[in-house]
Amino acid sequence: MGVAIVWFRNDLRLADNPALQAALGTGLPVLPVYVHDPDGDGHARAGAASDAWRARSLAALDADLRARGSRLRLFVGHALPVLSALAAATDAEAVFWNRRYEPDVERRDAQVKRELRAQGLQVESRNGSLLFEPWELATGKGGPYRVFTPFWRAARARWNPAAACPAPVRIHDAAEAPEGVLPDQLRLAPLQPWDSGFWSGWEPGEAGAHAALEAFVDGALHDYPAGRERPDRSGTSRLSPHLHFGEIAPWRVAAAVEAARGRVPEGHVEAYLRQLVWREFAAHLLHHFPHTVEHNLDARFDAFPWARPDRARIERWRHGRTGVPIVDAGMRELWATGWMHNRVRMVVASWLCKHMRMHWREGAAWFRQTLLDADLANNTMGWQWVAGTGADAAPYFRIFNPVSQAERFDPQGEYIARWLPELAPLPVALRHAPWRDPQALGRVAPDYPHRPMVDLQAGRDAALDAYRAMRTAAAQRPSTSHAGD
Repeated sequence: MGVAIVWFRNDLRLADNPALQAALGTGLPVLPVYVHDPDGDGHARAGAASDAWRARSLAALDADLRARGSRLRLFVGHALPVLSALAAATDAEAVFWNRRYEPDVERRDAQVKRELRAQGLQVESRNGSLLFEPWELATGKGGPYRVFTPFWRAARARWNPAAACPAPVRIHDAAEAPEGVLPDQLRLAPLQPWDSGFWSGWEPGEAGAHAALEAFVDGALHDYPAGRERPDRSGTSRLSPHLHFGEIAPWRVAAAVEAARGRVPEGHVEAYLRQLVWREFAAHLLHHFPHTVEHNLDARFDAFPWARPDRARIERWRHGRTGVPIVDAGMRELWATGWMHNRVRMVVASWLCKHMRMHWREGAAWFRQTLLDADLANNTMGWQWVAGTGADAAPYFRIFNPVSQAERFDPQGEYIARWLPELAPLPVALRHAPWRDPQALGRVAPDYPHRPMVDLQAGRDAALDAYRAMRTAAAQRPSTSHAGD
């Protein structure tokens, strides 16, 4: 008797897993496998922090499978030869997986599907990660969206999330199958425990994802529109890593939030669903504009005069030594926890791209290495949005003032004090801008930079001058039209 192979990737769950359900529907013994193929992921190759999460999430998935009579077999190598050899060794009849939408991965998966079908296998992929696949929503002219608001309206007009599907109680395991490798041989977990500070605030795996969703609906959702902007509060869902690794389905998240209508203030459900659809928009953009992983969506910015990369200054930004407390607090939170509050992500990105005038690719690369939730689509869209080079209806001159951002969203400086404890003894106003009193700063934090590495006004002026120079250069070239908004 043959088997049905389920190829797990970024869908590390048993509930709401379309590929697993399809395999179970064949009536064949099921062989759950994970193939570590970072080269095949291309630009979507995970960074060190994401690898550390994946190691724990795979262990959680294996435990969940064992509780149902099955187990996860691990392999290392290029996906096609590994899956082909597995199919031959197990007399497999079918292979199922849930789709991914990163450009390099889509190309790899298409090749795998062609080759395995040519070998006589039933090969099918499913949507296991999105409310809408990237090609399902289109403008009136049939093209892709480039602006979020009309995309959001189209999503709400066609809103029909998949129904929840519970995890199987029992899985008929394909017992006679290659053993694979041990978890350590994937080399995902760090040899030195630099990630030890991450796990007090996170529980990778499907159970952790469901617990995080429940905590959010019962807690932060009740103050979501205001609370999500405050890094000094626990006001966000903190579901992003769980969604990225597919430990929970977005339609289950949407259903749980929708079910809270009437228990939370009016508008809070829509506010969160809007953020969930931002994730959909990112996948939509990456699918239709795959070049944006490395290049500007807005071609006018190909002429933008970025500053020459300065490695020493970039290192100061990376490690929270810019002299701007809200920026430094965010970068230190990222280093310590593998995560950063979204409002602060925008501030630190604006500082790098606008005040320092470093190319957005510098920031995107660092986030890919250090974020637990490093998602290629979200990361690309987010950095291009802040840099002004991407899908944004607003002009480039949105330049975040880090002091006013801190004063508005961290009014008592509590977030700053948490991640920059050397500044905690300062009065609140000085926590936001300690250079205003050099003597006080020198007294309580002599090792903290005594002034910002870039003067706030001078940095803003230089960014706007660069923008004007870019516009002049772009005006001298033929215009590039884009499909729809």
